[in-house]
Amino acid sequence: MTGRALTAAIAAALALVLAGCAPGASPAVTSPPAPVPAPTRAPSTLPPAPSTGPQATALQHIVVIVDENKPAGSVIGDPQAPYLTSLARAGALATAYSAITHPSLPNYLALTSGGTAGITTDCNPPGGSCLATGPNLAEELDRAGRSWRMYSESMPAPCATGNTSLYAVKHNPFLYFPSVTSSRAYCDAHDVPYSRFASDLASAATLPDFSFISPNLCDDMHDCSVADGDAWLKANVPAILASPAFKAQRSLLVVTFDEGDSGDNVVACVFAGPAARAHSVSATPFTHYSLLRTIEEVWGLAPLTGQDAAATAMTAMLR
Repeated sequence: MTGRALTAAIAAALALVLAGCAPGASPAVTSPPAPVPAPTRAPSTLPPAPSTGPQATALQHIVVIVDENKPAGSVIGDPQAPYLTSLARAGALATAYSAITHPSLPNYLALTSGGTAGITTDCNPPGGSCLATGPNLAEELDRAGRSWRMYSESMPAPCATGNTSLYAVKHNPFLYFPSVTSSRAYCDAHDVPYSRFASDLASAATLPDFSFISPNLCDDMHDCSVADGDAWLKANVPAILASPAFKAQRSLLVVTFDEGDSGDNVVACVFAGPAARAHSVSATPFTHYSLLRTIEEVWGLAPLTGQDAAATAMTAMLR
């Protein structure tokens, strides 16, 4: 089976799982309340969303959670991941979303800078050969006057560049950007342990416009099971969706994975929250560059590189 045929087969299987995994569900998918479009029985490309206007520009907050090393078929519809499957069923699921490469670090850099900076390993900063010196999302958000913060679970201190048994700096892409680390005060304020997130989440005014969350090496499914990672999502995501920023404002939660272990590198990508197009499935080919392009489009930011400029934005998965 070719890579393209395998991707199509995975997409069709995931769509059928979402259509039928609810108790008592019939093969046909029921239509959600207006104005959300009815889901389809099988994945199909959603109608294009405008790149300007209220749909594309009215997001107040974006929270991105990146888990580890699982192909889409290992989590969506898997008995070990009931919470993530339910989140995908309630929100918007991209069934043909691919990572860029292997291993982890280049994918994190692609998602936050539009490229891999020529890095092909999971090297640690600081080091001249392990830095991404080009433009990055943090700089772009700063220039636009938008707040941002990176939250790493089990990180021993703000701006920590050393690994521990549960914290991996390779999952913290902002520490590879000299524009972030050159000022220790700036880095300490923006690259923080996940323990800070709960207090920031308490108010829409204190939650940054953009939040990037990296669970620790067990909770992100890297070292532990899918069930462990799903339990972490079940314990942490409801507080995000019930927070003032998500209850009173038009905000978006994204859950995705850095890379998969299948040949086509297709990983799960789920949109949830009030800005997600509910009960929808898209089989449009997307990548990490597409997610970056989506962030840029909804906030009127210029593309960082040719890769994100050429990527298809995922705005059709927004409502």
